[in-house]
Amino acid sequence: MGLCLPCLGGAAEDVVETPDPESKRRQLAEAAEKRQMEATSRGVKNPYSVEQKKKKQEEMEKQIASSSSGGGGGGLRWQVG
Repeated sequence: MGLCLPCLGGAAEDVVETPDPESKRRQLAEAAEKRQMEATSRGVKNPYSVEQKKKKQEEMEKQIASSSSGGGGGGLRWQVG
């Protein structure tokens, strides 16, 4: 029968230290951000192109919103008769 005692061999080298809570939080946040980026780019061949199209669409929506609220009488009028 053999005994496994950490003081007899190099068992102290095998002990894995747990990281402090702050570094653990940072690692978890980085992993979550990485998963989110992978999920958003899944199935997309060119993510840069998708971002550009999204920005362009947002700019168009802003222009439409600003022109419709600021113009006053520039829209189409329907006449019921």
